[in-house]
Amino acid sequence: MALVKAEELRAKTADELNDQLVDLKKEQFNLRFQVAGGQNENPARARIVRREIARIKTVLGEKSKAAGAAQ
Repeated sequence: MALVKAEELRAKTADELNDQLVDLKKEQFNLRFQVAGGQNENPARARIVRREIARIKTVLGEKSKAAGAAQ
């Protein structure tokens, strides 16, 4: 999974972002087990996943704030 830019995330709907967030959280969970078991093949992937989760949460916050201001 390649690095995703915030611009690409802003083009998606909130449901698509939530689905992607769930997938990334599952991947993060699995990476933690790999690190604990000493089987982690790509240690940098944990950092990338953590940052992508933060990016998605930021965009979701922007969308909810914009929806709140529109009311």
